[in-house]
Amino acid sequence: MPAPTVRFGYADTALGQLHYAEAGSGTPVILLHQTPRSWDEFRDVIPLIAASGRRAIAMDMYGFGASAKPEPGIEQTIEMYAEGVIALADALGLESFAVVGHHTGAFVASEISAAVPDRVLACVFSAGEYGDQAARDEAWALISRDDFVDRAPNREDGSHLMTLWAKRYPLYPKGRPDILNRFIRDALAVDPVEGHIACARYVMEDRAHLVTAPLLVIANTGDPVAYPHKDKVAAGYTNAASVDLIEIEGGFVCADEHMYEEFSAHVVTYLDKIGV
Repeated sequence: MPAPTVRFGYADTALGQLHYAEAGSGTPVILLHQTPRSWDEFRDVIPLIAASGRRAIAMDMYGFGASAKPEPGIEQTIEMYAEGVIALADALGLESFAVVGHHTGAFVASEISAAVPDRVLACVFSAGEYGDQAARDEAWALISRDDFVDRAPNREDGSHLMTLWAKRYPLYPKGRPDILNRFIRDALAVDPVEGHIACARYVMEDRAHLVTAPLLVIANTGDPVAYPHKDKVAAGYTNAASVDLIEIEGGFVCADEHMYEEFSAHVVTYLDKIGV
């Protein structure tokens, strides 16, 4: 059977035009990328979710990729990104949906599930962190450093491209320069640090108790950033209908790309399990 066709579109919203890719039909599953990526992070996931009898929608979150951007100088927040996802859902006429977020996308998925709990059928947090005060303090300490992972000021000789590559390289699987190429392309479309700052601003502990949907936490064992936080994430959502935790052995920061088949299978199996 041929893979479902992936189609692209722009939705008109009060925030501006929001770009998305989609395939399939059935229950909508909105896929939310990490900083500083785009829908492309899920390009191999979309057909697999669609083949399960669901409508897979991967967007460029507000402020990223080919979607509208806030005006320069506007402080970017997780709440702002979540507003963009809800605006896309409204524009597409989605009354309810499941939401899958990876890294920054997990923060956004959490906020969406807190803001419109009556519309969220299920949450999947991949490589999520529990953004309480301790996590915020740690994040700000890292962001303030010159060697922070995605900090590479533009230089006329183009050496900032090598700096971006070199900082991400240890976090990515060896032998997959194609994935880093895709990262570089997306990073050039935005300020690649801004999404990290938004995560550091987010007071998750004031919002997590509002999440009532069933929750799956995917922890990637090769991800040194998020993996140590897996148990704290699973324990932090005390009002979720249920909380499941699974691990992807050897999954890196980009587990949804280099291990997309296993990643997609976990999402589909979970949604099947809870009847979404």
